[in-house]
Amino acid sequence: MRRFLPAAAALAVIALLVWAFLPDLPTVETASVTRTDLTVRIEAEGEARIREVVIVSAPISGVLQRITLHPGDAVQAQQTVARIGPVAPALLDARARAVAEATTAAAAAAVDLARSQLEQAEAAQHYAKTEADRTRALFARAALSQRVLDDALLAERTARAATASARANLAVREAELGSAQAVVDGGTTGAVPPCCVDVKPATGGRILRVLTEDEQVLQAGTPILEIGNLADLEIVADVLSRDAVHITEGAEALVTGWGGPDVAARVDRIEPSARTQVSALGIEEQRVEVRLSLLEAPPAGLGHGFRVVALITVWQGHNVLTVPVPALFRDGGDWAVFQVVEGRAILRKVDLGQRTDALAQVIGGLAQNDVVILHPDDAIADGSRIETAAGTDGSM
Repeated sequence: MRRFLPAAAALAVIALLVWAFLPDLPTVETASVTRTDLTVRIEAEGEARIREVVIVSAPISGVLQRITLHPGDAVQAQQTVARIGPVAPALLDARARAVAEATTAAAAAAVDLARSQLEQAEAAQHYAKTEADRTRALFARAALSQRVLDDALLAERTARAATASARANLAVREAELGSAQAVVDGGTTGAVPPCCVDVKPATGGRILRVLTEDEQVLQAGTPILEIGNLADLEIVADVLSRDAVHITEGAEALVTGWGGPDVAARVDRIEPSARTQVSALGIEEQRVEVRLSLLEAPPAGLGHGFRVVALITVWQGHNVLTVPVPALFRDGGDWAVFQVVEGRAILRKVDLGQRTDALAQVIGGLAQNDVVILHPDDAIADGSRIETAAGTDGSM
């Protein structure tokens, strides 16, 4: 018996050495294939906007008085938000004044001339009328021919028209004199016409921006204020065109990521055209605007132009068989997982349906309560023995 003791000891040492140099079994995390409700959402950055922003502009050219209103102030419809006064005429220098005075003198002389021409025309009209009356009386007694009567009547009408023309010419010359005199008087005194024109918006709301605040000369049509109703907010989300094709009008959505509580929303409209936008990585993307309406009053703090994140629902399923996405990997052109069967990793190809960032719908290849390996690495192959990590409960 003692003869076998050294051999047994040698075998034990060899077995110990073999066990010591055997590779450790890979330790893996696992999760179970379960049934649950699955909601697929598209996440897109967007912006909260007031649907109707009213831009208040200057109705006339003139001097805008300083505006005392500030962004956030409430205004009512037809409330005066700005006042615009006329521009003071520029004072004339010596040369311009001399030209203006000469123009005024010429206009005054033209008025005197027009007045003289009017007196001459009135005298000619009076003479023509007298001759016409005398001719009518003689013609009535058959003392003159019809031609003489016609000539007298023509002369009367011509004289009357000449008088009207002279009177109109006098009115024009008097207007020119008034205009020239106004230049001289305004350039001398620098008088400012009476103030002012009140600017009143047609609708009320809150001031979003004051575009022109300080006193300055404005041209007609210059924007002054932006006014909007914060209760009339909508969400405009920029969605990739390949994702937008899966969105339908009326779909549920959730507005989040703005710093406050989540707000329920609904898809109102999907724009029919896309635009090219360059991403932060310099990649050209086709983006589509998707407009959402809030299903509740806008929360306090959410304002015009605020950045938000829209989660738009494109698919919902109840009691769906799901597998954790971290368990999936590509095997050629198929999706696959490693299923844990009696301590070994068995390769299973699976057919998938809808998918989120965490879960994927299983169409075929796995059954409920099957256990799969999460985050499989290159050390695991089909049929490899594995060791489950401590604390893994078989679910995710």
